[in-house]
Amino acid sequence: MVTLALFIATFLSAVEGTIVSTAMPTIVGDLEGISIMNWVFSIFLLTSTLTTPIYGKLADNIGRKPVFIAGLIIFLTGSVLSGFSASMPQLIIWRAIQGIGAGAILPISNTIIADIYPPEKRAQIMGINNSAWGIASVVAPLLGGLIVDNFTWRWVFFINLPFGLLSMILTLMFLKEDKRATEGHLDIWGIVWLSMTISGILYGVELLNKAHINWLMIAVVAIVAVVGLLLFIKREKRAADPIILLDLFKNRTFVIQNFAVGMMAIFLIAYEVYVPSWTQGILGLPATFAGFATTPSSIFWIVGSFIAGKMLSRLKPQKILMISMGLLVVSGTILAFLPTNTPFVIFLLIGVFLGTGFGITVTGSTIISQSVVSLEHIGMATSFNTLIRSLAQSISISIFGIVMNQSLQNGIAQHPDKHLTVGMFNKMINPHTVDELPNKIVPVMNNIYHTGLRNIFIVAVICMILAFVYNLKHQDQGVVQ
Repeated sequence: MVTLALFIATFLSAVEGTIVSTAMPTIVGDLEGISIMNWVFSIFLLTSTLTTPIYGKLADNIGRKPVFIAGLIIFLTGSVLSGFSASMPQLIIWRAIQGIGAGAILPISNTIIADIYPPEKRAQIMGINNSAWGIASVVAPLLGGLIVDNFTWRWVFFINLPFGLLSMILTLMFLKEDKRATEGHLDIWGIVWLSMTISGILYGVELLNKAHINWLMIAVVAIVAVVGLLLFIKREKRAADPIILLDLFKNRTFVIQNFAVGMMAIFLIAYEVYVPSWTQGILGLPATFAGFATTPSSIFWIVGSFIAGKMLSRLKPQKILMISMGLLVVSGTILAFLPTNTPFVIFLLIGVFLGTGFGITVTGSTIISQSVVSLEHIGMATSFNTLIRSLAQSISISIFGIVMNQSLQNGIAQHPDKHLTVGMFNKMINPHTVDELPNKIVPVMNNIYHTGLRNIFIVAVICMILAFVYNLKHQDQGVVQ
């Protein structure tokens, strides 16, 4: 019952990003404010990322159950208020509250799983729970379209309430844990400096997504982030009860595992965002069908988690990462060099291997990170693992945008006789509007866009190679007990 409660909550959090994307055109038509609509997504990401390490620390101090329930209450409150929004600024404020609650759901869910399951079984359950993100990527667009077409966009938010309450009731009834005595006071200054660092990073990423990049502003934000990080490190060295224990970074296994999962997260975002774009824009498949290109990876993520469970009791962490990252590097390299006319079924086949690699890497790194810390720091270690993945994905999506834009500009410059513009590619990647372009230039545009996709995947694969090499050069401790 507890596992079911965790899955429901994780699924609600995972669905929230994509389902709002589907409903956004309708929301903008109702509330207006198209110039600030990006903040509906950005603020949710910012507040959920900011609060993740705080919840991890609170879970270690006062218990998983009260922190998880508090996060759910905040998330549901933000959901209901979002549904009642009368303007775009209001929706942004309520989404911020929703994000504050969402920051508790995934890390605390994985921490609870660590409490109630031994490592081998834990890997299987964690794989099932984390598969909610893959399932959500397929279900959310369909669900969002269904809600918007038959009801009102407000139910995109209201639908969280009954399922969230069910999760809360199941947790209250069936999760049993000993009361924890709070040791010391919450490190407020640590929270301030960490928030300053993360806010600087995420706002800098947001600035990189602008059509006209203000490099001076980005430099200022970068300085703020660096100063925040230095002040945070200084504070945590002398804090009686730090938000993130710096001693964790003296453990080589902990550092390697989190570096690897961060690099993997970069490739994951490239795969999930750009493979559907490839199958829709180059192969000309409908959006709904193209979205299923990544479905095998979601299914085999669970398989990878089961495999990770078996590996944990038999192999050293270094060997596990060699296998999972090696699988991802090989599969990712093949993906990067596929030709433009690759059949759709090949993407499904590659998804099988990538999903297995993702499952082994994420589940293995989470459990290993939990196993190398003491019991009272499991929440902290789990939330840090989640934080690294979130930051890596947030930063990489902007980097990939820059890579794609530069690739398109280079391709356009090589074909001056075609009179191409970047705006024309918006029509090319949409099967419903590609017919508006002259037939003779579409193959050229396909090749240019394919080059951009290849460059993105090459960057992502290089990141995974770095993790593979770093892991290979550092020996770590024995198998997880």
